[in-house]
Amino acid sequence: MAQKPSIPKGTRDFSPAEMMRRTYIFETVKSVFRTYGFAPLETPAMENLSTLLGKYGDEGDKLLFKILNSGDYAAGLADAEVRSASRICEKGLRYDLTVPFARYVVQHQGEITFPFKRYQIQPVWRADRPQKGRYREFYQCDVDVIGSRSLLNEVELIEIVERIFGKLGIGVTLKMNNRKILYGIAETIGHADKMMDITVAIDKLEKIGIDNVKAELAGRGLDDEAIAKLQPILELSGSNDEKLAKLREVIGGSATGLRGVEEMAEIFGYAKSSGISLPVELDLSLARGLNYYTGAIFEVKANDFAIGSICGGGRYDDLTGIFGMPDTSGVGISFGADRIYDVMVGLDLFPEEVNFSTKVLFVNLGAEECMASLGMMRALRDRGVATEIYPEAAKMKKQMEYANRRMIPYVVIVGSNELETRSATVKNMRTGEQRTVSFDALCDELA
Repeated sequence: MAQKPSIPKGTRDFSPAEMMRRTYIFETVKSVFRTYGFAPLETPAMENLSTLLGKYGDEGDKLLFKILNSGDYAAGLADAEVRSASRICEKGLRYDLTVPFARYVVQHQGEITFPFKRYQIQPVWRADRPQKGRYREFYQCDVDVIGSRSLLNEVELIEIVERIFGKLGIGVTLKMNNRKILYGIAETIGHADKMMDITVAIDKLEKIGIDNVKAELAGRGLDDEAIAKLQPILELSGSNDEKLAKLREVIGGSATGLRGVEEMAEIFGYAKSSGISLPVELDLSLARGLNYYTGAIFEVKANDFAIGSICGGGRYDDLTGIFGMPDTSGVGISFGADRIYDVMVGLDLFPEEVNFSTKVLFVNLGAEECMASLGMMRALRDRGVATEIYPEAAKMKKQMEYANRRMIPYVVIVGSNELETRSATVKNMRTGEQRTVSFDALCDELA
């Protein structure tokens, strides 16, 4: 019996129609990245496990796809050695694009001009449980600048978010926080040593609610008094300026926390001066669980479609330090192409022209008619118009059905009558309207 074809759960094939839409997203994102002076970069799908492990926290490490060494290598090991994962798995699929970027920067530091601005659009892999909006293989569109501590970089990223989602037609809200503020909160409630436990728990606030977060914090060793102090901070309301003013009062005793407050005030001030109209909200429950963030953090939510964050990132002050290049600050943000795609499909935001790969189909009515069509087809292609001819002289009905299935908007008919008058019949497949256009004018008419 023939094997039924399948692919691993959490991965997908992309049809031509899906790829045209995905390409539209990628090209839109790239065009904005290039507008801000970012250059393209690619890194390998797999990295040494030593590069990846310990960079994403305990939960992230569990989601790394590890790659077995070659069969010959494993065959030569003793049973005890085979049982040792570290001996048979030395490489892994990349979990994100930021850690490989940091590895690249350190490895090629002598060739790089700092600040270094790069964008990277490639797939990443996570051994997660597949569900709606969450895949094991998915694309990220990252943009980072490294080698500068200026908060102007954060403002640039806010502008990039505004421009990309504006071009895509998605209404979004950008939520921001600062890891220094989170440390200040932890310090203020007497648990600076448990900052990571606190951030992991409060990062789930929107998903599981305040009561479940409080229960998780208690399970992580926080006493009732500390949790009672934390709750009103997480529930602060008002404008960004009002929240920052309240934070100055509440966590003013923490030098680190106060520094975070002033950083956010500076970023919001720059954003206002630059004329950014994107809704930007200080959200104190935003924590982003990755270990390497040290300053401002970002998360973007779609306003009109229920899905997780579609974009996120933040400032990292010493990500390259683990590779032997300390004190090199960077900041970046990642656009989740797959979730953005789901939002655009759900809200019907793709332009109509994205849905077809061919704009003009010439019907095939025989050798003489084909000969007459070839010059017009070449002229259209020279003008950048995607054009094709049906390869066989099939029945007209079959050729029209082909055009409909391919969503080709225009069909050009050159038959015996058209040869005599040197005028083609052009049919608009959406409206059904037909008109006669001279051979000489056809290119201008359809280009």
